[in-house]
Amino acid sequence: MTALDGIQVPLARPVLSAAEFTDWFRVIGDNVRRVIRGKDEVVDLALTCLLAEGHLLIEDVPGVGKTSIARAFAMSLGAVCQRIQFTPDLLPSDVTGVSVYNQRTQEFVFRPGPVFASIVLADEINRASPKTQSALLEVMEERQVTVDGVPRPVPRPFMVIATQNPVDMEGTYPLPEAQLDRFLMRVAVGYPAHAAEVDVLRGQDGRPVLGALSPVVDASHVHAMIATAARVHASEPLHDYIVHLVAATRRLPELRLGASPRGSVTLLRAARVWAAAAGRDFTTPEDVKAVAVPVLAHRLLLTPEAQVSGQTAKSVLERVLATTRVPANLDG
Repeated sequence: MTALDGIQVPLARPVLSAAEFTDWFRVIGDNVRRVIRGKDEVVDLALTCLLAEGHLLIEDVPGVGKTSIARAFAMSLGAVCQRIQFTPDLLPSDVTGVSVYNQRTQEFVFRPGPVFASIVLADEINRASPKTQSALLEVMEERQVTVDGVPRPVPRPFMVIATQNPVDMEGTYPLPEAQLDRFLMRVAVGYPAHAAEVDVLRGQDGRPVLGALSPVVDASHVHAMIATAARVHASEPLHDYIVHLVAATRRLPELRLGASPRGSVTLLRAARVWAAAAGRDFTTPEDVKAVAVPVLAHRLLLTPEAQVSGQTAKSVLERVLATTRVPANLDG
């Protein structure tokens, strides 16, 4: 047994009760919030993404705490974290690893790249060339890297937290649609509120705040939370509702690309975690709506006409959410 924040949880328990899941969700989130001030929703969404076994894309201007979020999560989980600084001259082998020839043994030896970690921080991912960005495609989907024809699994849990600057900033490349689709969520941090920024300044006493964080869970707890969320009930009418939402994005004249079937799957996974965090063992349409924008908006591509008229993927998706009928037996 282990005791953290007064909660007793066995180290190797496959499934948690609803109350235990909620408590652990709070414990992890509160620990991250010691560093990330005034961004409760961003922290909760990032944790939801982790427990849904997805990857997170954080897009915002420099200096708002994108990198700190990834590092705070890694330290809270006691997980191995590797940081990759994406630059224009970064090579795919710098990400995945490379086989080198050992003259003493006369054999090739694989040297793993930084992608072999539980949490991979891909910093400023859109500053690298598309060829290097694509080095992450296989590992994000299949949790393995193939080098010289040999598949090599990465640790579990595994999560890529990528940060990117807005694509209109100098020296950036747009992420390919195939890569965007592999991110379960995209969130924006935004500037902190006045009180939160004052609080950040007040805490600058010469000690690194991130260095003060200690792990509050280990891999076995994360595995138990993932297993618990996967068992949250989702009814057939809820499945039908999710498919209606996603299919609606494929028919809109404002969009030249709607959400893929992967979007439906990841939306359900995220909604299950959101429901578990609320202490329920069943999923509702409100859970789906709560995570729909961060899960689906980055998968949508607007037509040039829609962009000129000032529409955004978020505004289009919010209209879909407002107009898609919720099955009567699921309402409320």
